[in-house]
Amino acid sequence: MENAVEIVTIPVIVAIVYGVMAVYRKLVADKAAVWTSLIPVWAAILGTVLGVVAFYLVPECMPAENILMAVLIGLSSGLTATGADQIYRQIKKSDGEA
Repeated sequence: MENAVEIVTIPVIVAIVYGVMAVYRKLVADKAAVWTSLIPVWAAILGTVLGVVAFYLVPECMPAENILMAVLIGLSSGLTATGADQIYRQIKKSDGEA
């Protein structure tokens, strides 16, 4: 059962980052394109922070043995949220053109 709890941590980080970045996109959509282009950077930073927080607050749920692994898991989870958003946008765009 321990492995099942560890597997949940990464999708939770991805979902949190995805939600926060969706709100960020709505807030800065009418602003300069520079702010929108920074979304992957903010997602990576937020994912890293959430990975470290999870490592210290709920170590039994984080599949990391040390802080470096927690940083890498958080970083990759944050960037995964950006990739998931782009997959959704590309599918939506291709449906709209057909």
